[in-house]
Amino acid sequence: MGLKKWVEESRPFLSMLMVQVFGTVLQLLIRVVLSEGTFIFALVAYRHVVGAVCVAPFAFFFERGKGKKLSWLVCFWLFMNALTGISITMVFFYYGLRDTTASYAVNFLNLVPIVTFLFSIIAGIEKLQFGTKGGKVTVVGAILCVAGALTISLYKGKAFYIGHHATHHHVVIQKAKPNWTRGTLFLVSSCISCATWFLVQVKLCRLFPYKYWTTMLTCIIATMQATVVGLCMDRSKTSWWLGWNLQLITIIYSGALATAASFCLISWTVANKGPTYASMFNPLSLIFVAISDALFLGEAITVGSLVGMFVIIVGLYSFLWGKRKEFKVAATEASISEISNVEDFADHKSQRNLMGV
Repeated sequence: MGLKKWVEESRPFLSMLMVQVFGTVLQLLIRVVLSEGTFIFALVAYRHVVGAVCVAPFAFFFERGKGKKLSWLVCFWLFMNALTGISITMVFFYYGLRDTTASYAVNFLNLVPIVTFLFSIIAGIEKLQFGTKGGKVTVVGAILCVAGALTISLYKGKAFYIGHHATHHHVVIQKAKPNWTRGTLFLVSSCISCATWFLVQVKLCRLFPYKYWTTMLTCIIATMQATVVGLCMDRSKTSWWLGWNLQLITIIYSGALATAASFCLISWTVANKGPTYASMFNPLSLIFVAISDALFLGEAITVGSLVGMFVIIVGLYSFLWGKRKEFKVAATEASISEISNVEDFADHKSQRNLMGV
């Protein structure tokens, strides 16, 4: 019984951990295909065609007949889900990546938890609970995660390598003439859009709580959005042509795991734990990317990255511990309130009996 309970409680954590692993592998693939001049809108469109195809069997089998519950309101939120979670977030991030550098762009992913936390408070989805121990630890954990991400970005220190140092394996994703102002605006927009997407997920899960149908329809809508805008920008066949190369592998992998599987896992986690919980795992991408770069691309591991990784892990653990305390307090208060309501009803009923009503 204890093991079963542990597995159930660990599902959100393991789900978001898998999402970060999928994203880390995709980061490595994206770095290569972008450096080869891949058209971003074609990449996004094809990726989500694969995502829709992969998740469709699950939608039609496990959620059979749920498509009939679609309404115009649900369709609107599905459109917003695709717009904020895919079209704006991904396209702007990739263009920002091209205009700046990989290390600079990844830093903006780690601002998503704080922006999501602020948006959740403004929208009334979450509350600052400074009066409780769990609330204080949650806030401290969020601050530590951002501090760790900034440490990795701003402080380097002594560098060393894991295994063989192969400089010629380094992949640099950067335009010949980077535009830092334009790139930063793209990355900020991507960050805000991603934070908004977590809030849209909350609304959509309440209206249409079917993760497979939601993921499939979101992928289809995102494909249409990317195709329409992409064709307006570039209609040449070379930009949309697919060959038997790494670009095709990237599209299949990103569609099946980084989109279909990740969207289902994120939707389920947001529905169970809230938007801030899911977004708090984004700083782990810095750790995973730093380790994978060192192992596969021969990049250096710096003292600053190790210190930042440690701070992120402490911050994430603190945040999760604080959230767990908050959920326990909320559950206890709900139970007390329910018991109080039952007692009030019983007292009211006994009074009516005494009065002969």
